[in-house]
Parts: sequence; structure tokens; C-alpha cells
Amino acid sequence: MHYLRAVIKETRRLHPPIPLLIPREASQDVKINGYDIAVGTMVMINAWAIGRDPTTWDQPKEYRPERFLNSSVDFRGNDFQLIPFGAGRRGCPGISFAMAANELVLANGDDQCLGNYKRPGHMGLA
Repeated sequence: MHYLRAVIKETRRLHPPIPLLIPREASQDVKINGYDIAVGTMVMINAWAIGRDPTTWDQPKEYRPERFLNSSVDFRGNDFQLIPFGAGRRGCPGISFAMAANELVLANGDDQCLGNYKRPGHMGLA
């Protein structure tokens, strides 16, 4: 089950459900990485770019679920290098359901998921 969760995290890192998170409005003047953001400015977070940031991820374009096996990084909004569902009090309210559904479907996947499903008693087309 640990590897399955690592696969889900790696997939969400490379392919977030919403690449550009819901826009936010700055509630105060702030300076981030040398940029002045004035109060009232609409700010859009690019989760897609964060998941591919080479300063955060080793070989960011490669699909390697193993990077999460011994890592405490999680997608619930506490680790800002992985925020496919947003973060803070305005993060996705359905994150628990989405992850439970993902784990359930993937853990119970068999030939049906791979396209090899045959109905009982069905002998095929030939």
C-alpha cells in the first residue's frame, strides 16, 4: 500500500487535477521573492510548475514514485512543493474522498482496468 500511495503522489505531482489553482486576492501588500504584490491583486498559483520545479525535485520530468517512499511530503497542503489540491483553509474540501476513491480503484484494479475483461460465459469474438 505504501508504493501505491507513492504512485498516487507522483502522478498528482506531474498531473495535478487543476494545473492553475483557483485565483486568490491578496489581502495585504506583500513581497515574495523580490516581487511586490499589492493588496487586491489576483494571484494564480501554478501547481503544474511547482510539481516540475528543478530546485525542489531531483529529475522533475521523470516519473519516479520511489521519491515518495521514504519522504514525509504529502499533498494535504502542509508541504508547498506538492499542492495538487491547494493548501490552507481554502484547499479542496473533497481531498479525503478523492484519495480514498483513488486508492480503492487502484488497489482493486485487475484485468477489468487493463481492458481484458470477459463476461462469465463469454468466449470472445473468434
